[in-house]
Amino acid sequence: MQSYSNLRRTSPMLGATAMWCCSTGPVASDRVNTVYSKQTDASVCFEDEWMSMTGEQQRSQARHQRILDAALDVFARRGYRDTAVDDIAAASGTSKGGVYFHFPNKGAIFKALLHRTADLLLDRTEAAMSDVADPVAKVDAALMTALRLFAEHRTLARLFLVEALGAGLEFSAALMEIHARFATLIARHLDEAVRAGAIAPLDTELAGTAWFGALNEVVVRWVLTGRPERLEEAYPALRAFLLRSIGAPAAEVRTEAGAR
Repeated sequence: MQSYSNLRRTSPMLGATAMWCCSTGPVASDRVNTVYSKQTDASVCFEDEWMSMTGEQQRSQARHQRILDAALDVFARRGYRDTAVDDIAAASGTSKGGVYFHFPNKGAIFKALLHRTADLLLDRTEAAMSDVADPVAKVDAALMTALRLFAEHRTLARLFLVEALGAGLEFSAALMEIHARFATLIARHLDEAVRAGAIAPLDTELAGTAWFGALNEVVVRWVLTGRPERLEEAYPALRAFLLRSIGAPAAEVRTEAGAR
């Protein structure tokens, strides 16, 4: 399992109740609860707010996170359509009324998980991109980081890219927003590459959308078919294809991710 300890400051004081951290208790499987074991900038900033809460507020926040942790595990095992609020309540050790106190319905829980997954992906990607200076190398690093994250957390990949599609039209807007966030991140750094003269002018908005679309399809195929056996094996060919699509020869783009 890749460690992300060098990307974000940790704070043992917050433990499982940090804003984006999952429980390490029995309500979540090992492969799920390790996903959010490192805090993001948001959770570090949340520390002061957490310490200013009353005991009841802290317990409410902890219960909110416990429900999300349990829901991720249940959705991964049963799928969105076959999961009931009763299942989530039982898995989280919370009453059904307690679940409804925090979330109006099952869909709201699922949307919260989608956005938490998106925040994790963007957080890790931004951190990896900040480690390289060349703008083309930045988007290359973003590609490798996303592949590694999904490879290490197949549960998240299924939730984010497969279950969400089958969950119904009510999630379409949320998915489009999430996809647009990643595509916009890619486009922003492609704009930098154009300004720096590293690549020829192009429609960076379209390119960013195409990059995320290609990544999405490769990961979905892996989740559903197990091909390739290791998701990272798709990186060299996908990298070469995407870099050629923006006129950047793969051999000339060197990043830590690309060199490994």
